[in-house]
Amino acid sequence: MPRSAHTDLDPEAFTTAIHDFNRFYIRIPTLERLPFTTLSVLDSLVAADRPLRLSELTTTEQISQPGLTQLVTRMERDGLVERRPDPVDRRASLIHITAAGRAVSSSRQDDRTRHLAPLLDQLTPAERDALATALPALARLAELGRDPV
Repeated sequence: MPRSAHTDLDPEAFTTAIHDFNRFYIRIPTLERLPFTTLSVLDSLVAADRPLRLSELTTTEQISQPGLTQLVTRMERDGLVERRPDPVDRRASLIHITAAGRAVSSSRQDDRTRHLAPLLDQLTPAERDALATALPALARLAELGRDPV
């Protein structure tokens, strides 16, 4: 098994643990029932904390421009996003998340927190401490892996 160059951290074991947790996490029951791609676009807009061009979203969402255009049209119809002209390039549009879109994202986060809290309570104090200690490193890893948007 490959090891990180600086520690005994096994990247394969780490990848497996993150994969298993992510499979569980994305399936946590939530009140907001929307397609994964819709939720992913909302998450990208919230994370970016600014409007994004369609071309930027095709990169983060890994779907084709035509597919994303259709998705954004549906999301706009549902009141989750708005398209506005890009002030720098009037031929392009910027996708803005609406208050309704932010509410969906916030609701899902709240639902997941409510679901995870009792599970965290079932961990041993040492396991909770280990997770708390790992939080800054996980946040930094996510930052390093984030595509520049």
